[in-house]
Amino acid sequence: MDELIALSDATLSRLPSHVRRPRYDRSALSPGIVHIGVGNFHRAHQAWYLHRLFDAGLCHDWAIIGAGVRLNDAAQREKLLAQDCLTTLIELDPRGTSAEVVGSMTGFAAVEDDNRSLIAYLTAPSTRIVTLTVTEGGYFQEAASGGFDADHPDIRHDAANPGRPRTAFGAMVEALRRRRHHGHGPFTGLSCDNLQGNGAILRRTLVSLAAMSDPDLADWIAGTCSFPNSMVDCIVPATGPEELGIARGFGIDDRAPVTHERFRQWVIEDAFCTGRPDWDAAGAVFSDRVHDYEAMKLRILNAGHQVLANAGELLSLDTISDCMAHPLVGAMFAKVQHDEIVPHVRALPDMAAPDYLEVVSRRFANPRIIDTVRRVAFDGSARHAGFLLPTLRDALASGASFHGLALVEALWARMCFGEREDGSRIEANDPKWPALQAAARSARQTPAAWLAQSDIYGDLGADTRLVEAFDRALKRIWRSGSKAAIEAYVSGQ
Repeated sequence: MDELIALSDATLSRLPSHVRRPRYDRSALSPGIVHIGVGNFHRAHQAWYLHRLFDAGLCHDWAIIGAGVRLNDAAQREKLLAQDCLTTLIELDPRGTSAEVVGSMTGFAAVEDDNRSLIAYLTAPSTRIVTLTVTEGGYFQEAASGGFDADHPDIRHDAANPGRPRTAFGAMVEALRRRRHHGHGPFTGLSCDNLQGNGAILRRTLVSLAAMSDPDLADWIAGTCSFPNSMVDCIVPATGPEELGIARGFGIDDRAPVTHERFRQWVIEDAFCTGRPDWDAAGAVFSDRVHDYEAMKLRILNAGHQVLANAGELLSLDTISDCMAHPLVGAMFAKVQHDEIVPHVRALPDMAAPDYLEVVSRRFANPRIIDTVRRVAFDGSARHAGFLLPTLRDALASGASFHGLALVEALWARMCFGEREDGSRIEANDPKWPALQAAARSARQTPAAWLAQSDIYGDLGADTRLVEAFDRALKRIWRSGSKAAIEAYVSGQ
């Protein structure tokens, strides 16, 4: 192999000719967006759309400043600054592998306890949009009611200490206070997390937090800022030694490369109070039907991930493609989707739900995407509540089939017991892991104890039809094993 080239602005011209690199002068870019939560997904998705706009000679005043509020964000910052905030994106497709260097991020705010650098960037007049990928569980929602969790310790801290916030939302509120004071005006808040109505949720979080310390500021935010809803989609695995090795195979020494599938989708409400990039010129869609797009994606793709991941964890399957290839797990996925999920998903003008399921099934089965079961199963308490339970509620309300969904919940309960069927240990994989483990242990003898977690299931735990179906499924899992329970469901027993 030829000598590895350390990724940086100075070495872009030396990269192999088959690696696509920025076609624009990065030194001429100016920032317009602060993005909070610079993980793999953001760099493979939103940053890529902007990068392609820059390649086309458009919107060069909308470069990204990265930011974060967690300890691992500091490590990410160090890696990216060492390579001038460039990222190698590696597309993994059964037809071949390609690499592209993305350069739409030009800086990264220091990660500090009081978030002073982040607040300064958010306050700058040049910042017109603040985008976020902080995970589904990061918006301080009460799981059962979906309302704002004003009692969370971090929220209470930010309300009492608005100038020294711990959270991204506290930093946004403080920046908006300063912008109003200095006459800089509002900015648009754009959530890119997998939450239905993510813009409305972001708006509620900021307004509710502001109201705890400054009701007038809360009114100003509600009346001047905009919070478009959006739907995002691209499968982006975590980066590990194998991904680092793939980048090296292209001759690139990248400390934080990103692998991704060929598919991307971004649907956004066109509601921006301070302008926006022409993302549609790079393939994004502006639509007033974001809710329908996101409902299809969350209920089929994101829920489908949970259908696969808990069973895969129990059966020691490593990846989502392994789950799809497993004769029983793959068959359970297909049956739950066709019989119990797809019937509750509205068609879109350009896509019917069964056709979307076919696309998703092909994507999940792609063996080149090393999307681990552990990554997909992470934060099940938020993901089951957000992705699976809405469909379960619809099924119960309409008298439709729901026993496969009850089985999926039983498999999750068995997974949270913390032990695979081969006897190996499942490490903590949820912010609520201790509570989930306690409920799972109680449920081994009394299955209804799992559904009694009202912070997740709300009033579903009182529905006798679900309780009975869940009871049968979990008892069968413990008595005969997950394979037997899945086989019984697939065969209609």
